Amino acid sequence: MQIETSFDSDYRKVLVAARRARQLQNGTKALVASSSTKVCRIAQDEIAAGKISYVKKDVPVVKPPVDESGLPIMA
Repeated sequence: MQIETSFDSDYRKVLVAARRARQLQNGTKALVASSSTKVCRIAQDEIAAGKISYVKKDVPVVKPPVDESGLPIMA
């Protein structure tokens, strides 16, 4: 596993922000001062300030086998 501080895609950034917003909504203290009271915006401010990182597991992507017609083979 590896701790990441930069995002490889906007999708991952949104997922991390959503998870952090849930944490804030459940009572976790904000890591940065923000002019907003909305947890989504506070989470985005924390990410922009570099206060949030995530763990990327070293799990390889496994594609399912495909038959001649191009459909995945379900086992």
